[in-house]
Amino acid sequence: MSTININQNNFQEEVLNSDKPVLLDFWASWCGPCRMVSPLVDEIAAERSDIKVGKVNVDEQPELAAQFRVVSIPTLIVVKDGKVTNQAVGARPKDQILELL
Repeated sequence: MSTININQNNFQEEVLNSDKPVLLDFWASWCGPCRMVSPLVDEIAAERSDIKVGKVNVDEQPELAAQFRVVSIPTLIVVKDGKVTNQAVGARPKDQILELL
């Protein structure tokens, strides 16, 4: 499965109403650490059919960033059954991202 671009319009359906855990990657194009994490998040999306992986561009979706109190990026947030179950701030290796799930 590939990553899903998450925005205000599809957030309810893709994240809150998801029957699978959702890994959200809050990022921005100008963020160096975000560019390091992005390919890892893409790999996880391709390898794991048991989860949904979404990316939220904080410049384009400031309301979603504010809703999750994202103040530093990259921020990775895991949502299960509509609730935040885990989160981490900053670039990290793939194995640590997988541990969040």
